[in-house]
Amino acid sequence: MFLSHLIKFILMVSTHSHNLKKDPADTASHSTADGDSMLSTKDRLLEAVNNDPDLPALGSSISRIVQLSSSDEESIRKLAYYVLSDVSLTQKILRLSNSITFRTSSSKVVTSITKAIFLLGFNTVKTCALALLLVDGMSGKRAEHVRTELIHALAASMVGRELAKYSYFKDAEEIAVAALFKNVGRLLLAAYDQDKYQEMMALIKDGSHTPAEASMKALNFSLDRFAETILEQWDIPASIIQALKTKPDTLKTPKNRQEWMQQAAELSERAVPLIFPIETSRKVKLEDELLARFGQAFNLDKSKLHLLITDAAKETRALGTNAQLTADDENKEISADTANTESETGYEEDILGDFVFESEKSDAVEIVQCHPSGKPFNADALLLAGIQDVTEVMAAGNYKLNDLIMLVLETLYSSLGFRFITLCLRDAKKNQYRARSSLGKNNAHYQQGFVFSSVLSDDLFCLSMERNVDLLISDATVHKVRKLKPRWHTDLLPDANSFIVLPLVVNKSPVGLFYADREHKAPEGVTTEEMQLIKTLKGQVLAALNSK
Repeated sequence: MFLSHLIKFILMVSTHSHNLKKDPADTASHSTADGDSMLSTKDRLLEAVNNDPDLPALGSSISRIVQLSSSDEESIRKLAYYVLSDVSLTQKILRLSNSITFRTSSSKVVTSITKAIFLLGFNTVKTCALALLLVDGMSGKRAEHVRTELIHALAASMVGRELAKYSYFKDAEEIAVAALFKNVGRLLLAAYDQDKYQEMMALIKDGSHTPAEASMKALNFSLDRFAETILEQWDIPASIIQALKTKPDTLKTPKNRQEWMQQAAELSERAVPLIFPIETSRKVKLEDELLARFGQAFNLDKSKLHLLITDAAKETRALGTNAQLTADDENKEISADTANTESETGYEEDILGDFVFESEKSDAVEIVQCHPSGKPFNADALLLAGIQDVTEVMAAGNYKLNDLIMLVLETLYSSLGFRFITLCLRDAKKNQYRARSSLGKNNAHYQQGFVFSSVLSDDLFCLSMERNVDLLISDATVHKVRKLKPRWHTDLLPDANSFIVLPLVVNKSPVGLFYADREHKAPEGVTTEEMQLIKTLKGQVLAALNSK
């Protein structure tokens, strides 16, 4: 008898002790009659997210871009490399760069990703690329609620981007990235469990629960904590994840960057409804609430808040259009449910619009059609646009040589449809030529192996530099070409069926070359006009090498 009572007592103490150690959210899930089913909501959601074949790739892509820093000189090239590796993303960034909202000047048409980074700024292109990646990554889940949350994410990011302009903290632009992920929990819930999403949002909408309370009520777990878990799996930096935590106490002027990030992320999220058309009474109430909580911390008054929201709304509209989430009209207001648009009345008319040169209004040159080799039919127009880009950058005078070379590489790569392109420079100490910058398929692998001796030989690379002649090889399989190709090239690039070699010679001394190839033969060759444009680009690089 005594033994049975002792066993019951031990079990009772053990169970009580176990419950005390549990997370409050988990304890709540077991305190209700339907606790098991509530807990399974979290399990099902986590399983759906982890088993979605698209999300790991999305997380990896986002992580790679998030971790690029504007203070790192290599980051510009890495960002350009990444965007250019995705044709769809490249086209969207270029369209966005040439939109009315994002163009820095009506006379500067953006024709390359490198130029977009020069003109718009590294952080702008980075933020827009992340937003577009997030939209594309959820492309198979475009239900109404997913679309709503995606637009909400873009809007919050653009509010954050505007807030960063008023901040005195270093690298404040990172808030645009943090704000983009502020609602990632709701986005994932909308994508994988719409019933629970609607239940939670109904509680928030009727004003009976805060978002955190609605999450616990409808899901029985913290959606914010769940979102943190996913972002950690995506290797998002801890500083960004920490910024997503809402401060429950009264806000004061932030003492450090992390505190500012937390406050700015919350403000960006809560200000999103003002981006969309809402009732005047609701708008006034929300503005008053925002100013009461954030006014002192951000030195905000009504006029500053209105300006911030107006600019963020323009940017959200342009970004939403390019992401194909909203109507293709930059002069319309965006709707929160994406169902309707209304004519915009509050924006300034361009009084100089009727007097601007037509050439300044034209859109960026785009590839329309290609030869079987991959070379665009309008290669001459693309090359000319690239030359204009390089000329503008050089005229500014404050460019870095590596960035200019990147711009030339991108121009040749895109204009002529190459598979791989590199700039190879002479290393006098090692008596060899070595690839320094490159673009294209497997560019990192090819660049590492693109090394050859500077000792004169009778292969076509050395002969090209010795005689300072540009080489166009339309068919690399013919006997004459195979006989002149060096062994290292055949081993490294056995499938290069057409290529060009453009030697760089300064004062009769070879300093390097441009090399680019395709996997297909190119019987169309290049026209006389195209060759002249290629020589102009090469001349611009030589001029830069001489001046730097």
